[in-house]
Amino acid sequence: MTTEAVNLPIIDLSSSDSISSANSIRQACIEYGFFYLVNHGVEEELFAEVFDRSRNFFSLPLEDKLKLTRKHHRGYTPLFMENLDFASSSKGDSKESFYVGSLDDPTLINLNQWPPEDILPSWRPAMELYYRKVLSAGKRLISLIALALNLDEDFFEKVGALNKPRGLLRLLHYPGELGSTDEEIYGASAHSDYGMVTLLASNGVPGLQACFLDKSKQPRIWEDVLHIDGAFIVNIGDMMERWTNCLFRSTLHRVMPAGRERYSVAFFMDPNEDCVVECLKSCCSEESPARFPPVRSGDYLEERFRLTYAT
Repeated sequence: MTTEAVNLPIIDLSSSDSISSANSIRQACIEYGFFYLVNHGVEEELFAEVFDRSRNFFSLPLEDKLKLTRKHHRGYTPLFMENLDFASSSKGDSKESFYVGSLDDPTLINLNQWPPEDILPSWRPAMELYYRKVLSAGKRLISLIALALNLDEDFFEKVGALNKPRGLLRLLHYPGELGSTDEEIYGASAHSDYGMVTLLASNGVPGLQACFLDKSKQPRIWEDVLHIDGAFIVNIGDMMERWTNCLFRSTLHRVMPAGRERYSVAFFMDPNEDCVVECLKSCCSEESPARFPPVRSGDYLEERFRLTYAT
């Protein structure tokens, strides 16, 4: 069941009033788990270049893309290789993607795979620049989220989450025409994201929907999440939900086919793999005890990836 689009809060990352911004983020994360982020420091020209280069990559012959097949969560994933909704009988999600991981951690940087320079010249530097700019915006956002939780601004730095954070950049392509089939096809089946926060840019083609009700409630009511030029769509991930004992909501969302090609670029802001995610003292009490045991970030993410690609 689908209703109209929802009006999500818009957060200005350049605002000098950090307390007001933090209060707005708190309300958005409690009510929706989604909001828009503007004035984040990524220029329109860079957005346009990244989307152009993403199109260039996904337009390559399949045999060229398969030479960069995903290893260590870096590189290319073909159509239907991922199913985000474990309860779905779908053959897999109708999207292809390309992952870029950490650029700063010496133990991880060599895991990245890149298209050959002679095929896609200047592709790598554009993605590296975009990665660094979104990572910088993500770190500023995390400091506001700390304030929103009545914590010190540098709380997540102090617990090691932002010491070489595990950011993943993911280029996504949803084909326009899928052919006729009896089963329901999803661009991305219903899921919540795994990490702290996700910063998503899209090319304006519709399809993203969120269910703002409790995850266990049926029937689900899906609302369109609209595109705003130049804004990131930000959503809370499962690790932030665990930290906050479900105060901040990791909301179910999906992408439905729109009948035309859709491109998006997601940046998953995840903690350092050795960071322990455990309920914040400000988010639990005798009346509301911790719902989740402490977990090492890297172990949690690896298990979620394993389940995603198990099919």
